[in-house]
Amino acid sequence: MPVATRKIALRTGTGLATAAVCVLAFAFWYDSRGQRPDPDFDSRVEHPAYTGRGPEILFDEAHENFHTIESGYKPFADLVRSDGYFIRANHSPFAASTFTGVTILVIVNALGANGHEARSAFTDSECAAVADWVASGGSLLLVADHSPFGSAARKLAESFGVKMFLRFARDDRNSDRDNERLVFSRSNGLLLDHPITVGRSPSERLNRIVTFTGQSLTGPPGSVPFLKLADNAYDWESRKIRYPARGHAQGIAFQFGKGRVVVVGEAAVLTAQIDPLGFKFGMNRPGSDDKQLALNIMHWLSDLLRN
Repeated sequence: MPVATRKIALRTGTGLATAAVCVLAFAFWYDSRGQRPDPDFDSRVEHPAYTGRGPEILFDEAHENFHTIESGYKPFADLVRSDGYFIRANHSPFAASTFTGVTILVIVNALGANGHEARSAFTDSECAAVADWVASGGSLLLVADHSPFGSAARKLAESFGVKMFLRFARDDRNSDRDNERLVFSRSNGLLLDHPITVGRSPSERLNRIVTFTGQSLTGPPGSVPFLKLADNAYDWESRKIRYPARGHAQGIAFQFGKGRVVVVGEAAVLTAQIDPLGFKFGMNRPGSDDKQLALNIMHWLSDLLRN
């Protein structure tokens, strides 16, 4: 190799090495700070649904949950308190006695125990206890994000006839800036009519929801996919592997016996987070109705919104 060529190669190699170090340093900085609850999120509700102590929400924290009401889902907890609900954390395995006095059970991003994140977070008896309680008139909000959260929640979801596709939902056309920020709107036909999307008044009507990757779902017969994925959406696994997500959804609602169930395949949409670069995820996202979505889901689950 001529001397001049060797010098060019050396400079090029040094440049690539420097770039790689910078990328790794940025990734370490970004991950070390991570996404966190937005301290500036406005959780106030102008006209609370309940005055005094409203229905009780039990928020699960007994299954290695990635989000708690004092961490990633603090904005959600603050919002529902502002709306008049009473919310408390659960730290015990599910049993029939768990749900005494409870109106709504909320489970967000549970994980398998003992380092096995993708294993079921729930035992067979726990799944049966939750299903029996809902069938008798309880209400469940189950939120399970992209892998590994879908795998951890799959057994519980199957108790209600819900299938989780366990990958990463993407849409190259109906998106906000990139294909991992999915848009469900009246104009693109992906925000379907349901009491959750219509609300109790014109001010509560949803027009545009933005989610942030998550996974895709299908529900049992009779369920309503109120956040419907477009025909061109797909479940992403790698650069070369895409699975069609036609007919799937990211939000479904249905009756189960005497009770109600909402399953959401993306967690950020129901909280308010900010990343180290100042990017906002969820209810704090400008130009979205994600905050009202969270309120409307709770209103439907507590029977303020009728079918």
